Amino acid sequence: MQEDPGNETESFLQHVDGKDGDNMELDTLQDILVTPRASYRTAEYDLRDFDDDAEHLSDGSAALLGSGGRTRGNERILSGTGRVWSQVGSIVVECAPTLLMTTISLLFTGELLDRVSRWRAMRTIDELIMIVPVVLNLKGNLEMNLSARMGTAANMGELDDRSAQRKIVGGNLALLQVQATVVAFVAACVAMLLGLFVPQLYSGPVDPFPQNSTLLLTARVPRPPPSLGGKPKSGLIEFTMVASSTMMSACLASIALGSFMCFLVIMCRRYGRDPDNITPPIASCLGDLVTLSLLGVISSILINVVNTPIPLICVALTILSATFCVFLVRRNSSVKDLIYQGWVPLFGAMVISCATGIVLDMFASRYKGFPLLAIVISGLPGSVGSIFVSRLSTALHAASANASLHKNEPSPKLVMVTLIVITIPIEILFLFTLHAFGWLKLPIIFAILSVLFFCCAVCISLVVARLLTNFLWSKDLDPDTYALPIHSALMDLVGQLLLVLCFEIVSLLGTNL
Repeated sequence: MQEDPGNETESFLQHVDGKDGDNMELDTLQDILVTPRASYRTAEYDLRDFDDDAEHLSDGSAALLGSGGRTRGNERILSGTGRVWSQVGSIVVECAPTLLMTTISLLFTGELLDRVSRWRAMRTIDELIMIVPVVLNLKGNLEMNLSARMGTAANMGELDDRSAQRKIVGGNLALLQVQATVVAFVAACVAMLLGLFVPQLYSGPVDPFPQNSTLLLTARVPRPPPSLGGKPKSGLIEFTMVASSTMMSACLASIALGSFMCFLVIMCRRYGRDPDNITPPIASCLGDLVTLSLLGVISSILINVVNTPIPLICVALTILSATFCVFLVRRNSSVKDLIYQGWVPLFGAMVISCATGIVLDMFASRYKGFPLLAIVISGLPGSVGSIFVSRLSTALHAASANASLHKNEPSPKLVMVTLIVITIPIEILFLFTLHAFGWLKLPIIFAILSVLFFCCAVCISLVVARLLTNFLWSKDLDPDTYALPIHSALMDLVGQLLLVLCFEIVSLLGTNL
């Protein structure tokens, strides 16, 4: 006769209870079954914390609300208020130093740009100074895309296996070389076209003891165009010089920065930190600083051999190197499809940056301190948005992969509020630094309004980041590739427009700036 299943279960439980030495808690057993590494813990999915975001489950935001995937960084799962504060604390600890370093780096980049613009190569060939904003925008977007892709791969656990790690890192570095070469060549072409239509620049006498050298770029004034019978402004020699300097600096910067970013992501994964909170702002700020430094050094070397075949040889060698990298990318299954993707947002961002340059050109000389303030009111909200885009993209990829682990991500609203709270002290510290060192005298009404408009820029950045990421995902486009260039360029434009509005309001109130 068949034994009753209920009696069989009861008998089994009695048998287990009788063995105190072998007794095992169910929670511990669950951790052993689902946790691949001891350093990553999981938790139960708690719907109660996310009732206010339930309406977003259909647009991709559900991926942030406790969907399947690996535990992100050190955001460990506790209970109640302790869990929430643990998540907030993790974001603050990882994001605040990164954003502060980004702000400092932006200031150094502005100072470096002023000094490099006085070097012989920049003064001899105007197209070299024209190419700086274009190549920095395009090149910075490449590094941010790389950091976003690597952050997603790390949080998905794809970098835990050594062989897969070497394949992904090697493929992304080769892809970065191809993208950097193409971007640098396009930037050189854009600079030469601008050189045909924009009046040549004239640099006045250099003040050996500048009070605020970051603002001296606004003192460059146009000089009359050459006579009809004179030498043309742009020719083959100038183009070869610009192309060789730009392509070599972009490729060398890609090797250095790409390797560093991959190493940083791997270290973040190893020590339980979330690369999405750390790497995008670092990629953006270091990309500008390193690329500009290399551009200045290489152009200063090549200007001494500008009338020889050496610049042309440098261009040919760079193209050959990129061609070899194309073959490596096409043989790498993890990145071979990416070589055809992402070009539209890159060059679309370049067009938006041209509009930003027009705004800067119109108002830089009208308002004292505009270029210096524009660095932070444009750059810092963009960096905050890049963090949010990377977090959203990682969560969306984790949800689509139907991973077996459950992670209890903080609500998008909680992340947005936390990022806003982090950036406000950084902006206030920046304004205080300008005032303390005498770089810029700010009336109290202007300081208050600038902080208010800065908060508006950060809020717009986060909202645009969320809407853009969800929209791209709904169109089957990878946010890691498409979102960051467009978002970065839009925030540069929005930030400067808000700064113009701030100056206009203060002027209407009768305050002298």
